[in-house]
Amino acid sequence: MNSADIVNLCSDDELGEVDVKPIKVEPCLVGGSVKRKQHQKAQAAELHDSNIQPRTQESEENRSSNALSTGHSSNSVLEQGLSPVGMDDAVVSSVATLSPAPICRQFWRAGDYDGGLSSKVTLQNSKNHLQVHPMFLHSNATSHKWAFGAVAELLDNAIDEIQNGATFVIVDKISNPRDGSPALLIQDDGGGMDPDAMRHCMSFGFSDKKSKSAIGQYGNGFKTSSMRLGADVIVFSRHLNNRSLTQSIGLLSYTFLTKTGHDRIVVPMVDYEFNTLTGSLDVLHGREHFVANLSILLEWSPYSTEAELLKQFDDIGSHGTKIVIYNLWFNNEGNLELDFDSDSKDIRIQGDTKKIDTIPAWRTVNEQNIANQFNYSLRVYLSILYLRVPETFKIVLRGEVVEHHNVVDDLKYIEYILYRPQSGGNVEGTAVTTIGFLKQAPQVNIHGFCVYHKNRLILPFWQVVSYSDSRGRGVVGALEANFIEPTHNKQDFERTSLFQKLECRLKEMTWEYWDYHCGLIGYQPKKKPRIPESSQISSDYTGKSSVQQPVLLNQHSLPHSHSRAAQGLHTKRKEQGNLAEFEKVKQQAGNGGNAVVQPANTIISNNSRNQEATTLMQENQKLHAKCSEYEKRGEELNVKATQLRREIEEVQREYDRLLKELESLDVVKEEKNVNT
Repeated sequence: MNSADIVNLCSDDELGEVDVKPIKVEPCLVGGSVKRKQHQKAQAAELHDSNIQPRTQESEENRSSNALSTGHSSNSVLEQGLSPVGMDDAVVSSVATLSPAPICRQFWRAGDYDGGLSSKVTLQNSKNHLQVHPMFLHSNATSHKWAFGAVAELLDNAIDEIQNGATFVIVDKISNPRDGSPALLIQDDGGGMDPDAMRHCMSFGFSDKKSKSAIGQYGNGFKTSSMRLGADVIVFSRHLNNRSLTQSIGLLSYTFLTKTGHDRIVVPMVDYEFNTLTGSLDVLHGREHFVANLSILLEWSPYSTEAELLKQFDDIGSHGTKIVIYNLWFNNEGNLELDFDSDSKDIRIQGDTKKIDTIPAWRTVNEQNIANQFNYSLRVYLSILYLRVPETFKIVLRGEVVEHHNVVDDLKYIEYILYRPQSGGNVEGTAVTTIGFLKQAPQVNIHGFCVYHKNRLILPFWQVVSYSDSRGRGVVGALEANFIEPTHNKQDFERTSLFQKLECRLKEMTWEYWDYHCGLIGYQPKKKPRIPESSQISSDYTGKSSVQQPVLLNQHSLPHSHSRAAQGLHTKRKEQGNLAEFEKVKQQAGNGGNAVVQPANTIISNNSRNQEATTLMQENQKLHAKCSEYEKRGEELNVKATQLRREIEEVQREYDRLLKELESLDVVKEEKNVNT
């Protein structure tokens, strides 16, 4: 069985929690650091002649390739989407020249390396295999245009681990012990990964997340996100299952692959299993493979000895995963893309603070609004990244918990609009859109919708309209659209017909809300032309009439003057039967505020429609109340589950204690028998 793979941090297996005492680590199995000269000599022996004949399967090169290969020999490479290196049925001979220059530290130029990477590859049998070039790591990572989007991908894995008992995820800056440069740490206490799961995790396109609520689904997020943030990443994962404790270390290093001239992606991995009898760690998957892979880890990772590698598990506990991304990318100005210095409690995008084009008196309130700050402040972005976060789970950024923020809390004059898109006569999904004015309106030059998918923010403040003469200013909404699919980088949605329908409907919502309620923030209300009674309601919008009807405001959300004017208008419409009296009422309502007045011959019909809309609003409020109740019950169940896990831990500890006492009694009994 080979012990190195092309692998992805996407999912962990279920496990229970058991206290793990400090592990007694034997002296380093390899001992000390591997000298660079020895590594270069070994490579020179392999690559000294570009015209040599392909070596046999037992050659030194093939043994090295086997040590760095992916997957188990019993699995098909094409099934896992892996490189063919190390497969028993295919011998691949690669001759390459070492790349003399280091890779570019600026991400958007780091894929432009050449020279030593144009290697010759010879297949020694008739089978063809998929081979993944290291350049693919970089090109694959370019799907993330925004560094924070890459960080969010890594946090999604931790959020998905809540079902396996995860209670926190840590995002922090640490120092690379080799050179003191900044590195990014992401660590959770989820289920962790056993050796097989680690290999699957580093594989392209593999995902075993079966839950419908899981955010991750493509099996590509770890590679794209980690390579977008830095040139290299090392993963430590500890897994406990059926009283078997394993810990695995994997390295995905763009620097290693490019500087050594590899023409395929190889990932060195080492695996250990805790021996309960000896209290030490046993090497898995063969000594020869272990030694070869460990030597590469010590040469190219931030840790130069095996003891340093194993020390990284000290703060993981009985299960969990730690990701360290180092050799972080620079921006085009030659500075680190991630800014760790401007705020000791935050991570920012270097130099991405934007000035808002508005009048000086309103500039500060615009720049400090969350809709602008999330672009360059990771703390602000993480606060709105998830629609719901259980109370038992914490996101800790640089030692301080990120406070969850609901965008809806920033709104006033809130409305709830039910949207049911249809396709081919069938309802494709349901979403309740919460819409309103930002509390700082009209001072804020902001509008748009925060669209979530499976609890995860995909489009923050999506501007569906480009307004002129302030139409739409300050109108913001939020919704969870699970009926459309996000793109692989989770920063947009697939451009399907359902997505286009949603975009059109959100535009209508924005115009509707503004035209009938802009008077609430000091603008002149706009009036729409009357539409004939025979007009049809849009098939993909249920619950309110289309654009001809105003959005119905909650009475308690209106200013007192507006509410009183609207109530007075409704009463007098019933009492007055002639047009002259109606025009008088119309004038009085106009003086009162933004009440919408309609011709007398449509009053009865519109009153009926308004009654239907009011009924629907009440139903929506009941649904929201039920949702809140279910969420509360879910949180209570999570608390109970946590308590049960703790009780199981106590039982397990007591069991272990009794087992040790029994073993001690057996030893004493044996000694007495021997003496006898």
